[in-house]
Amino acid sequence: MNLLYNFLFFILFSSVYFLVNCQNVPKARYKQTSALVGTNLYFFGGETSFYVATNEVWYLDLSKSFNTIIPPWHEVIGMPVGYAYGSACVSPIDNYTVFLVGGRTSLPNTTNYILSSAVYEFNTKTSQWSTPSINNFNSSFARRNEMQAVVDSEGRIYSFGGTDYDNSTTSTNYNDMNILDITTMTWSTQFQSQSLAYIDYAATLLPNGLIIYISGREVLALSGFFVDMNMIRTFNTNSYTWDTKIANGSTILSRVGHSTVLTQDGNIILYGGASLNSSGAPATIFSDLAVLNTNTWVWSIPSTFGTKPPPLMSHSAALYKNYMIIAFGQNATEVYSKDIYILDTRNYSWVISVI
Repeated sequence: MNLLYNFLFFILFSSVYFLVNCQNVPKARYKQTSALVGTNLYFFGGETSFYVATNEVWYLDLSKSFNTIIPPWHEVIGMPVGYAYGSACVSPIDNYTVFLVGGRTSLPNTTNYILSSAVYEFNTKTSQWSTPSINNFNSSFARRNEMQAVVDSEGRIYSFGGTDYDNSTTSTNYNDMNILDITTMTWSTQFQSQSLAYIDYAATLLPNGLIIYISGREVLALSGFFVDMNMIRTFNTNSYTWDTKIANGSTILSRVGHSTVLTQDGNIILYGGASLNSSGAPATIFSDLAVLNTNTWVWSIPSTFGTKPPPLMSHSAALYKNYMIIAFGQNATEVYSKDIYILDTRNYSWVISVI
């Protein structure tokens, strides 16, 4: 009996090993961008080694139950360029077109940066790429990266701040708000003089039209200052006005490379990120989870259950139903990740499957 049991266990283990290692799966990466289109969670580009960005496009099929051991990966036609440090927004007009805004572009799988389009358009129904013609484009946005764009229900994409750094010796940091109306393909720019340039933050759009900017860095010349987690900058997309909300509650350390998602009950869940040393390299990579109540502006650290992810920065996060799905990133030993982690936001349990 023991011999039969051991034999069956070996067959089962070998089958799982074969499936995990022989299926078509993406390599480890970080600094990619992602977008949820229906039941498909897309991932675009990312660096697979130091300053080497891929042009690969992958998606997870969330329409059926799956677990994190054998994720349902699918690869589609790649981008025209290697891509990192950019943003992806899904068109609310047709719900299947993805706009990639900003980012560092390069010859795929090389360190050779190139000046290409600041906006790419991806049709998820046909897997076709195009470069839209944009009216009144702000030429200073041509190399913009290290910012996060959001899109409102009317089809306006908002991209705040960022830098044009691409591993060159000089760069410029920005504090302007760039707005692309995808219904007319018209660009407009809102300038402000009262604040410093702003990069490496996390942006979340609330249903009431407020964009919430959490942490990141304000930059003056060559110096960068972490933005206090309790000083939350907001932009009102209805009135085009700025404000600062003062948060309190649990102490959350300032950071870059973190992710945020908006839950169905209006809370913002933050995960991971990192502090930086004087040379700009990661000093401490975080594994903490924090929740911001956007009605009371109170931070809290919930008790979690299950096996939590390792410390991660420059990962992706998206909310699907009640699940926060985290993918890729860089861990505390500066090794890139190819793993998927799932948080059930109803009870803050880390789970291994989506039902």
